[in-house]
Amino acid sequence: MKKAIDFNADETLLPLIKRWQNWLLHERLYSTHTLDGYARDLALFLHDINPPKKVNIDDLKTLEVRDFRHFLSMRAAKAVNHSSMSRELSAIKNFFKWLDVNNLVKNTAISVIGSPKQDKVLPKAIDENDSFLLLDKAADAAKSTWQGLRDKAVLTLLYGCGLRISEALALNVGDITAQSTFLCIKGKGNKERIVPLLPLIWQNIAAYLAESPYTLDSGEPLFVGARGERLSPRIIQRQMEKLRRNLNMPETLTPHALRHSFATQLLAEGVDLRSIQQLLGHSSLMTTQRYTEVQLETMIKEYHKAHPLEKIAQQDDNAKI
Repeated sequence: MKKAIDFNADETLLPLIKRWQNWLLHERLYSTHTLDGYARDLALFLHDINPPKKVNIDDLKTLEVRDFRHFLSMRAAKAVNHSSMSRELSAIKNFFKWLDVNNLVKNTAISVIGSPKQDKVLPKAIDENDSFLLLDKAADAAKSTWQGLRDKAVLTLLYGCGLRISEALALNVGDITAQSTFLCIKGKGNKERIVPLLPLIWQNIAAYLAESPYTLDSGEPLFVGARGERLSPRIIQRQMEKLRRNLNMPETLTPHALRHSFATQLLAEGVDLRSIQQLLGHSSLMTTQRYTEVQLETMIKEYHKAHPLEKIAQQDDNAKI
């Protein structure tokens, strides 16, 4: 169980924080997970700027650029990575912007602060052969036949449609049928996108439903756990951990790696970036462009492995040993 959030705020500020949280949840439609992260990020900041005195509204009005920079430097000193620091700063900026828009607190100092330079992280994809092997063995780690078929259907959906695990497990009975040729997905920020649906995906889902001990009616969760409740992402993550150990695959093989593999392999087959952006539901094309770097990295490795001159160089090196 997560520890309760202590905002280190006085009785004038706490109600405003609560209003901001309600706005994020009901107006901006943030998930409870994102809301919890934003709240904890703000709490970190409030503890840093005025310890041990509780922070009030006037304190927020008088903060200077150096106060915000001090917070970031303290986080850097604790070896917090740039991605996490950027998220924390985003949460703080969001709160101050909300205060400003609602004429509660105006402080322009935070607008001067830029986000830390992001660490460059390339998507971790697996190749086509490993993808097929994984799907072929997907049912092997399960406790029962129906759970194995369920896991195979989920992983096929992730790889075949490039879905996030949360998107796949949010599906209900009736969202996919034998007649479906596309799937309407509600992704981050409640943005909808259309994804083509391969016949094999429905075949695997139908096989799971036929073996399931539960009678699932239209509108009920499509993928369920042992007790009939909506399937938890953690269960699929654990099954993936077992599979990659059994198949001696890298630790980077996660459910999300199947989404990356979907994009990387489509790009390698000549699908244009704009189409991949739409299929993945990326707001920015820059996010999708990361996959071109993955493709380039793979091409360089294959080049060194295959080119005759490289082979001659390797033979010379071996002869010297």
